[in-house]
Amino acid sequence: MHFAPIIQIWGINFDLSTIGMLLISGLIVFVLARVAVRNLSIDNPTRMQNFMEWLVEFVQGIIGSTMDLKKGLGYISLCMTLMLFIFVSNILGLPFAIITEPHGPTSIFGYEILATNQAAFDALGEGEHIQLLWWKSPTADIAVTMGLATVIFILVNYLGLKHNRKHYLKHYIEPFPIFLPLNIVENLAKPVALGIRLFANIFAGEVILSTLIKAGIFGLPFTAAWQGFSLFVGGLQAFIFTMLTMVYIAQASIHEEH
Repeated sequence: MHFAPIIQIWGINFDLSTIGMLLISGLIVFVLARVAVRNLSIDNPTRMQNFMEWLVEFVQGIIGSTMDLKKGLGYISLCMTLMLFIFVSNILGLPFAIITEPHGPTSIFGYEILATNQAAFDALGEGEHIQLLWWKSPTADIAVTMGLATVIFILVNYLGLKHNRKHYLKHYIEPFPIFLPLNIVENLAKPVALGIRLFANIFAGEVILSTLIKAGIFGLPFTAAWQGFSLFVGGLQAFIFTMLTMVYIAQASIHEEH
């Protein structure tokens, strides 16, 4: 049985695998960015420089489809960070998984891993083992995707109040004041849908991949095909998350005169 290596500090649960994978994702994105801007050249650009230039143009296309590009230039860094971080996080669980099988209560940093307490071992049936999953896609954890969505939700509402306060507040009572509760619910539903969509797609992909791996040699062709498809899904979900972020920002912070 696969469990997350969770420790409890001051009554708060910390998933060590999720925290570790988030740090790895951030490190990979940072290294990619640093490598891309090293030895910049106009006459002889590197492949990484060409890739980053393409990504900038792609992101500009996303922004330009939601608002005037002149107004949206300040969001290029945000979009590039979201695209790279979410894509890397989505595909980290594809190459392999790191699983350990403790045979008794285990602790780390002086804190007991909850899944390995004596009660967990006592509850095991015959032939069952506790397995701790250390390497996975961090976006396969709903806490991570909802955290990302919550940050975007806060940012969108902040930008709406900062740049477009009058019209942003007015839209809650449009077309009639009686629609205020519905408009509030709609606003609150956006981060929920944003986070759940990303989580569901990545988590489902990892479940299918683990099922194919268990099929052994007969599942190898399907495993390889699914990993290729998962690369596409990972990129698509990163694009959708970034696109919806810019749509929400444009709706909240920019008022078009009619």
